[in-house]
Amino acid sequence: MTRFPPTRTAALERLQRFVPHAGRDYAARRNYDLGRDGHAGVSTLSPYLRARLITETEVLHATLGRHSPAAAEKFIQEVFWRTYWKGWLEMRPAVWGQYKSALKQALNDVQTQAGLRDRWEAACTGQTEIACFNAWAQELVETGYLHNHARMWFASIWIFTLRLPWELGADFFLRHLLDGDPASNTLGWRWVAGIQTPGKTYLARTSNISKFTEGRFAPKWQLAGEAVALSGPPVPPVSALPEAGRFDPAKRTALILHDADMSPSYLIDAGLRPAVTTILRTRSHLSPLEVAPHVTAFADGALEDMMDRYASPLGSISKTAATPDDLMAWIARTDAEQIVTPYAPVGPVADLFGALSDMPDAPDLVQIRRPYDSAAWPHATHGFFRFKKEIPALLDQLREEKAA
Repeated sequence: MTRFPPTRTAALERLQRFVPHAGRDYAARRNYDLGRDGHAGVSTLSPYLRARLITETEVLHATLGRHSPAAAEKFIQEVFWRTYWKGWLEMRPAVWGQYKSALKQALNDVQTQAGLRDRWEAACTGQTEIACFNAWAQELVETGYLHNHARMWFASIWIFTLRLPWELGADFFLRHLLDGDPASNTLGWRWVAGIQTPGKTYLARTSNISKFTEGRFAPKWQLAGEAVALSGPPVPPVSALPEAGRFDPAKRTALILHDADMSPSYLIDAGLRPAVTTILRTRSHLSPLEVAPHVTAFADGALEDMMDRYASPLGSISKTAATPDDLMAWIARTDAEQIVTPYAPVGPVADLFGALSDMPDAPDLVQIRRPYDSAAWPHATHGFFRFKKEIPALLDQLREEKAA
């Protein structure tokens, strides 16, 4: 937590420090991984964006307040990559289910195949024969963070050199990353494996690793020389986004806040004044295995920070276990006329809400989606490069909203 204090104040301070470097500096240095605590070339805002202690809109406004869209193009695109992945998965939620089913099978195989279990354990503990891979595994486990370029190298080595199931690697990341996001993580691993864009893989190369670690690592003759795309289930067809909910400010309201969105100011600014509020912690549900303590500690700290910042307008605040039965029992005690919650993107919170909706007499949840998400997600129907064409219009819309 010393590297990433789980507060909105820490997020805003980090943004303020980074913004002057979001233009030419970022474009020049963003691919360099200089080791643990050597990530000055990137923003390191991702844990805060994942929790939405700070929002994409705030980051983009701050960036455009200092740089032109052209000067900060690379950084702006990185912000929108996260948005794109979320939108893509929202319109194909079955891919998350496919991943969870395949992970369950892979974990069963680990229990029954001694050779696979040994290779998986060596990879997770950083005890392979590949020094760079070991360093990244240990940095991830100990700090909860890994440079994006290192994540790509790591995933490629995991899949094509160590020949481990990609789902086990994606799970390893989700269990340890402070910014572990079901959309970005799952789809990023699928992309490296050649499943997300069928036939297009990412191969970690010694020359690339040596260049962008400035010679710290040069794994000669240790890496796979080719990356043959893996097979996977057919990509589901695009489905329409669920309708964005609307609340009635005149009704007695129960509010459910969760660890996928910890900035409820957009609801309060819209007139929401809940009588009662409950807090859900779901990070421990990111994996069937035990999630690293720093992952849950970061989310818990961020939730405490949120409660401190919004105590007055949230009414009576309690905490509820993230199970359908416990959530249903809390709702029954609220005597509420409507149940409101920030929109839950595909992941553990959405899984919980889906299980709740299957229960007898389940109430309707009014899920309020942010305007930013509603504007951007529908464009994630194909690849990022088609989505990228919409970025100028999305930025214009942000400016207009801010001016209004």
